[in-house]
Amino acid sequence: MPGEATLNVNLFTPAPGDPDATLPVLVWIHGGGFISGSPASPWYDGRAFNRDGVVTVTISYRLGFDGFGHIHSAPSNRGVRDWLAALEWVRENIAAFGGDPARVTIAGQSAGGGAVLTLLGMPAAQHLFHAVYALSSAVVNVPRERARTLSAKLAHLAGVEPTRDGFASVSEETLHALQEKAATPVSKDRLAVVHALLADGLSWGPEVDGDLLPEPTIDALRAGVGADKPLVLGSTDDEFTMVLDSAPRALRLVPAALALATLDVPRARRRAYLADNPAQRRKGTSALLGRYVTDVVFRSTVPEVADARGDAPTWVYRFSWASPTRTWALHCLDVPFWFDCLDEPHVTTIAGDAPPQRLADAVHGAAVALIREGAPGWRPWSEVAGTTRIFGGEASRPDVAADGYASVRALVSAGTVW
Repeated sequence: MPGEATLNVNLFTPAPGDPDATLPVLVWIHGGGFISGSPASPWYDGRAFNRDGVVTVTISYRLGFDGFGHIHSAPSNRGVRDWLAALEWVRENIAAFGGDPARVTIAGQSAGGGAVLTLLGMPAAQHLFHAVYALSSAVVNVPRERARTLSAKLAHLAGVEPTRDGFASVSEETLHALQEKAATPVSKDRLAVVHALLADGLSWGPEVDGDLLPEPTIDALRAGVGADKPLVLGSTDDEFTMVLDSAPRALRLVPAALALATLDVPRARRRAYLADNPAQRRKGTSALLGRYVTDVVFRSTVPEVADARGDAPTWVYRFSWASPTRTWALHCLDVPFWFDCLDEPHVTTIAGDAPPQRLADAVHGAAVALIREGAPGWRPWSEVAGTTRIFGGEASRPDVAADGYASVRALVSAGTVW
């Protein structure tokens, strides 16, 4: 939305002005790596959820350094505080739009998926929602010292002191232009950039500040925070596999084990990972490395979170339908299916001219079921570890795998049992 106001909500309701409707509510947090994105994307249109009796709210929040950078004497985690403020607004006002403040589901994709898991593990947020649906979650817990180092580097690039007054003296446009330079290694080597991403994770995002976020999200979930709330989470099969699509020729003579070694993957782990991924390995080293990036950044989070929650109600899925235009079941491909908006602009670019409506019915239907009934419709991982719903195409019957994330077993933290 143009103008000075950057913190706002978009609201879609089938019962405007009806405080007695008490419909369930979906609050959506957009992705974009915590540095970009908008709640105004046409893919986030709430009309399909309205059709199914769900009030839908999409929210905005401060991004990049503005939302997450460390500034001495300024509040930490300003973007996180924006999520909380939006949810407080929903709690206080949603009844006027036909919504029930006692039935709020938070959902998001990518950074938005990381956001809702962060909120799930945040003691201060527990009264604001009742269920969680996390798509392709990028969970970021920036250590305090790293947050300070990044902010100091940004201040140096801007030629100011790393203080509130120093940053205030620099235009928003300048800080926005410099924040990526402060966070990204300068290299033309694609593998070097990938290595930095795997080693350090995303640079701008929720900081473990000892206050609003007293501990990393996984630790909080393992300690039982949010255990009373149903959670659905999963990923696409090849979120970021395409990052090395341009490199098959350069890597065609490089053995997969050697390529993983260049990323500092320990020998035992790379051997186990290669043994668990024979089909991907046959597609070539670039495809194997791309899948490894996907698995480290996104897919290994799924069983780790599910395991951390113990017997708290948790359902797991995979989105396996491959794009006919982009080869892979890639990042963001599932979003128009989840919102059941296959006719929206640019969907054909990523999903082809005839994306399967049955798949949208299944994916969207699972979301509606969680929001309305508290369960998406298949057996939970929390009852039988490994149980995974596969959203894969035109199948009319649910496809449930007994061990749906076996291929990331080698990457899951030591001690995880599933």
